[in-house]
Amino acid sequence: MANSLLLLSNATIFLLWAASPYILIPYVVNLLVLVSCILYSACHYSLLLREEQALARGEVDPSKTKEESPSAHPASETLSSSEAMQFPIIGSLSLFSLYCAFKFFDKETVNLILSAYFALMGCGAVTATVSPVLSSVVTSLDRVRFTKEIKIPHKLPAFIGGESPWDVGIDVTLADIISFIGSAIFSVFYFKKKHWVMNNVLGICFCLKGIERFSLGTYKIGAILLIGLFFYDIFWVFGTDVMVTVAKSLDGPIKILFPRTLTPDAETGKIELSLLGLGDIVIPGFFLALLLRFDAHNANVPCFPTNAHASFPKPYFHSSLVGYILGMGTTMFVMIKFQAAQPALLYLVPACLGSSFLTALVRGEVKSLLDYSEEVEEEEETEEDTKKAPEDKKKD
Repeated sequence: MANSLLLLSNATIFLLWAASPYILIPYVVNLLVLVSCILYSACHYSLLLREEQALARGEVDPSKTKEESPSAHPASETLSSSEAMQFPIIGSLSLFSLYCAFKFFDKETVNLILSAYFALMGCGAVTATVSPVLSSVVTSLDRVRFTKEIKIPHKLPAFIGGESPWDVGIDVTLADIISFIGSAIFSVFYFKKKHWVMNNVLGICFCLKGIERFSLGTYKIGAILLIGLFFYDIFWVFGTDVMVTVAKSLDGPIKILFPRTLTPDAETGKIELSLLGLGDIVIPGFFLALLLRFDAHNANVPCFPTNAHASFPKPYFHSSLVGYILGMGTTMFVMIKFQAAQPALLYLVPACLGSSFLTALVRGEVKSLLDYSEEVEEEEETEEDTKKAPEDKKKD
């Protein structure tokens, strides 16, 4: 049975995007509804990671034979605790580098280089977003598949080029090819026009696919990341002009834009726009997606087959989503009240962490929440290596 809220969220994302250039929607309402729908949809599609994680643990899909089961499984990106601690530092270096680039180099040249990069990455994101939709509408497109195994040997050291040969095999459906062609054409038009509506398409696709494909690994790692970025956001917004300068100068899909008026300014010919950085959607989105998968784990939802529309209790996800909406609403209220840019994570981090931990306290599941891990494969490998070490010494 289909999840009606998921279908409604998908439809709302499209309708808000399509209506915004023609109907003036109060930008606070537009922002809150659009972001809530993006989070709801992306987090539910992230349930597909549970199947990949199960396969990586060595579990077998009972609906498939050995011949049908793939020998290699796509690995989702998982954050480690050390990477979570380093993230604010790396983010700060990247942000300050962009700030220096805009300060000391020609702004148009910097934007040209970055726009080319974002157009290329956006092509991949739009393809990955559109292809499943196209496959579900025209099911025959998914049955036509093009497969070719390509291996490229290299003589680079393993720490630079990885293991030889490189496996760059192709396995695409007709839906993928059609989506890629359409996405490539769209990206070229975006590169030339830079229209805010096209910017939002890329921004929304980056959010959806990023949250869908990335795992924080554990609740503790998620908390480390959020707390680190809490201080990162406060420092760069309140302590300096770096964050605001980069956000306003960078003409690329690192933000979603919301019209405050549909009447162009007489001097510039542009409409007035408000913005929300993708980081304020994606970073909490990673955390909410982890909580939704924890809900599925708690409810003993089977990994095979994975169904984004599966019905099960979602106390952690729902409480944190409500917390996020309240946090974002508070951000908007303070921003309008004081007419000054606000670090959204200042309000979103306590809202998301507080609501999820409070839910665990009320349900008496604090230990279960803290023990939940999606890093099983790495843990098992470490245990096996530890067991093998004494045996190797004996042989020596």
